[in-house]
Amino acid sequence: MSKPAAPLKGRAARLARLMPSTGPSTAARTPFVLLVVLLLGGGLITLLLLNSALNEGSFRLSELKRETTELTDEQQALQRDVDSRSQPDALERRARELGMVPGGSPAFLDPDGTVRGNPTEATAPPPSPSPNPTPSPRASAGAAPDPDVTGASGSAPVAEPDSAAESDSATAPAAESPPPPMSPGR
Repeated sequence: MSKPAAPLKGRAARLARLMPSTGPSTAARTPFVLLVVLLLGGGLITLLLLNSALNEGSFRLSELKRETTELTDEQQALQRDVDSRSQPDALERRARELGMVPGGSPAFLDPDGTVRGNPTEATAPPPSPSPNPTPSPRASAGAAPDPDVTGASGSAPVAEPDSAAESDSATAPAAESPPPPMSPGR
């Protein structure tokens, strides 16, 4: 039979103590190593998902900023349009284009039904003298009559009402002169 191994002495004994034995200790390390690897892998995957979520939010934020800038520009342009059309001279010009005239002095009704003030009819101011454009030969040869000048039925403008009909002018709409014709350039 074989003789049992002699115990190591000296330097060899010290080296043997430093070297781990191949027994049950390696089996105990395997679950710990797997746990560390899983924790590191899970951390990396979580970090990757968090980074992509932040990038997606960054893209959405830049898109919303661009949209906000466009909407702000549009709102400012609309505000400029409103401001330009709200100026008194622009309102007066537009009202004249629509055929409106400045009102006369107003009258007020008191709660008991009496009229306070002296109402007057609003009349159009005389048109400012403007040079009449000379009609071109092409336009006068076969041009249709202007509906603003001849009226809706194609006949001459309605004559001024007589004095008896003027008393009813407060209740009936005035059919006086039509508004001045607009230039074709507008």
